[in-house]
Amino acid sequence: MKKNFVIPLPAGYRVQDVLAFHSRDAENVAEQVTESSLRKGVMLDGVPVVLNVAFTTTEAACFAEIDGKRTAALEQGISDATHAILGLRIDPEPFCTFAASDPLFGTLVQRQQGLRIVQSATVFEALTWAIIGQQINLPFAIALRRTFIQLAGRQHSSGLWCYPEAPDAAQLSADDLTGRKFSRAKAETLLRFAGLVARGELDLVPGPDNSLDTIGQNLLAVKGIGPWTVNYGLLRGYGHADCSLHGDVAVRAALQRLLGEDSKPDIPRTEQILQRYRPHRTMAAAHLWASLQPPDKDA
Repeated sequence: MKKNFVIPLPAGYRVQDVLAFHSRDAENVAEQVTESSLRKGVMLDGVPVVLNVAFTTTEAACFAEIDGKRTAALEQGISDATHAILGLRIDPEPFCTFAASDPLFGTLVQRQQGLRIVQSATVFEALTWAIIGQQINLPFAIALRRTFIQLAGRQHSSGLWCYPEAPDAAQLSADDLTGRKFSRAKAETLLRFAGLVARGELDLVPGPDNSLDTIGQNLLAVKGIGPWTVNYGLLRGYGHADCSLHGDVAVRAALQRLLGEDSKPDIPRTEQILQRYRPHRTMAAAHLWASLQPPDKDA
């Protein structure tokens, strides 16, 4: 079953940033990328779905391959996931205007016009990716992510793996993960989080009685989840515009370069510097990440 739709792209949209973000796993387990297209597998409302996007200069022609029944909830999930993976949740212009004459970010913003935050397809993907990536290098984190997808996800009828949802992930045991190079602590945190979500004890859906601040505080109460994981999850999962990534090593390294100093600023000083850019700290982090990359590469 297919659902077709078109998303207009804003002027100056940086397609290559989006494609680079989704092509980090060279084995293409859950994402397949060409020079002008993207396929992304993800579980949505219990259904394996592959999101397909073909880019032109002005629009993204999209269709979803659905291995199950179409429902209103699934259709909304498809729309939300597609906008997230295309980086369309946060408008970059307010930060660019805010920082245009800033002595620290002004030149950087001019050089990186149109930079966007690309998100994970779902909040659960964003937060599990944040847990997986804690305190390890990116290549190893990508390898663990691939393992997690193949253990807890499901294969779409097309053969592409779909990133799991909480109920499937919660069925794993710690031994399933530690036998595949996860540390015991990381495995237990991942499964603790998945279990809480699957049982409805941790509500990740924002609402009048469940603000992002509340969600963040509830996440911090989960053993093994700290401030960096929460902020990164809010950024990649919800498109929250004011996440402070002051504990991120790459953010601190980029600030060191920008400040022209001999060492990275410590975490308290980094937090203090980023405070100047409220309520746009997410885009500040995006520009810092991108400044460390070779030209035409995503942060």
